Amino acid sequence: MDKSKRLFLKSKRSFRRRLPPIQSGDRIDYRNMSLISRFISEQGKILSRRVNRLTLKEQRLITIAIKQARILSSLPFS
Repeated sequence: MDKSKRLFLKSKRSFRRRLPPIQSGDRIDYRNMSLISRFISEQGKILSRRVNRLTLKEQRLITIAIKQARILSSLPFS
C-alpha cells in the first residue's frame, strides 16, 4: 500500500465512553458529602478538572462546595 494512502486510513480502535462523574439528578451542594468526597484526594486536595473529567461549570461548583464544607467544618483543611 502506498504511504500516502496509509495516512488517511482510520484507526480500528474502539473507544468506550465513560459515564459522567456527576449524574443529572445529583445536586452539587456543600451538604452532599458523598458527592464531594469523590473529588478530593486522600491528602484532602481538590482534584483537577482533567482528572475528574468535569465540565468547567461543574468544576467551579464542586470547588465552591468543597470550600464551603471546609469553612463549616464538614471537611478538614489539608
